[in-house]
Amino acid sequence: MLPIIGGLLAPTSENWEHIKEYMLWNYMETTFLLVFYTAIGTIVIGTSLAWLIAQYEFPLSRFYKWALILPLSIPPFIAAYTYSGMVSYTGVIQSTLRNVFDVQVNQRFFDIMNIPGAIFIYTMFLYPYVYTITRVFLTQQAASLVESAKLLGKGPWAIFLQVVLPISRAAIIGGVSLVSLEVLNDYGVVKYYGIQTFSTAIFQTWFGLGDIDAAIKLAGSLMTFVVLMLVIEKLLRGTKQFSYSNTKVNPLPKVKLTGFRKWGAFSYVTVIFSLAFLFPVIQLMDWFVLTWGAIPNGEFTTYIKNSVLVAGIAAVIIIIGALIVGNFQRFTRGRIGKVLPKFTIVGYSIPGAVIAVAIVTMFIWLDRQLIPLYTAWGMDRSLVLSTSVVMLVVAYIVRFFAIGYNAIESGYDKIGVNFSLASRMLGASVSKTFFKVDIPLLKGAIVSGLMLVFVDIMKEIPLTLILRPFNFDTLATKAFQYASDEKIMQASQPSLIIIIMSALAIFIFYRLLDKEDAK
Repeated sequence: MLPIIGGLLAPTSENWEHIKEYMLWNYMETTFLLVFYTAIGTIVIGTSLAWLIAQYEFPLSRFYKWALILPLSIPPFIAAYTYSGMVSYTGVIQSTLRNVFDVQVNQRFFDIMNIPGAIFIYTMFLYPYVYTITRVFLTQQAASLVESAKLLGKGPWAIFLQVVLPISRAAIIGGVSLVSLEVLNDYGVVKYYGIQTFSTAIFQTWFGLGDIDAAIKLAGSLMTFVVLMLVIEKLLRGTKQFSYSNTKVNPLPKVKLTGFRKWGAFSYVTVIFSLAFLFPVIQLMDWFVLTWGAIPNGEFTTYIKNSVLVAGIAAVIIIIGALIVGNFQRFTRGRIGKVLPKFTIVGYSIPGAVIAVAIVTMFIWLDRQLIPLYTAWGMDRSLVLSTSVVMLVVAYIVRFFAIGYNAIESGYDKIGVNFSLASRMLGASVSKTFFKVDIPLLKGAIVSGLMLVFVDIMKEIPLTLILRPFNFDTLATKAFQYASDEKIMQASQPSLIIIIMSALAIFIFYRLLDKEDAK
């Protein structure tokens, strides 16, 4: 963040003065509206789904337990152009109404390329953050809380409002904070829908005006917004804690719904799943079939290789780093062992556009310092690292280290230090203990961390668009380019590959969690 701080202290330009006077407030207002209403929507949908799945049994409830996570496999920008195509004049919805039911509709009601449309996209495809965290929390809570409320004569709605929501506040706010950070980081949806936010402003100022100093100041303004949001999150979490009063913790008992309630719950969950996953995937599959062969196989294979290459390298480096930092934390006593690892995960709270600005500034400075070395090696150019894939991988590591670290940290917390200490007492070295004892015990955490990081990098747009080398395209950037050029059908091919790989990773991750819970 030092380049951002330095840029904020630099002299102002005419572009920045114009932005500050005429446009900055609009960026702030639009960004706030997107974050606020998306937070409300994801709280309502995510929390209600979590409570239904955790507490009740109804048709397909076991399937929906993991299927409701699948919308995370669809990047919001892919959902944005898919829905735009579905509801357009020539899309499947309006075509069906005209040709089958002979109904002419007002186009105003099908205009999704605006702020309410973006909020809908963010809500439907980011609610799994709230759903997943809250469902796990509710499932692991002591059943006595709910049973006591029932004995006091409370009905289902009273229990949900007066018991479930208060005890789940920290989990809900934790999920919503992730949602808000994703909205702040997004560039694809707002760019495609023509909405002016901080992310689009940074891109326009940097690439449109060629003013990196003004872009840095915008990045600093966005970081101020992020810090304010994190402070609000801390205040909303409050100081109240809900923990077990004894060691006997029973899982939340399932209540089998019947009659109208059974089909009402099933219908609600099915509608959300259909809107957030089923309908977009069916549409993408239809476009995929219609445009099969439009992208040469050689090019398509290159996009897949590039995506897997950068995502795989960054994911492996992140997990290795997380193992080292996590191991340091659990064996280091005192304040440094608690505070230092926290600095390694702040990157996830920083939007991708801000990280990109900082990384480019840092690598250009680094290249300038290495010019004598480049000259000694016979290179006739001064920008080497800042035009290579190395810069992109480093940015991925900064941005997504927190995801891998959280997975590894939870694994370390579960295995403790007793096995490692016993191995050391038996004469094994530190490295031998790490590879022969710790790594096998952490296998589940390592695999889940790798998959989560890999999936997030596969979907990343802002960092990749800014930092990728010339002529280096991934599945995500190619899908975004096709959609931006109004070649929506062609964009379905790389989009569907991203979704399939992400959905497969989510399913494997769910199975791993199930096995861990069963132990």
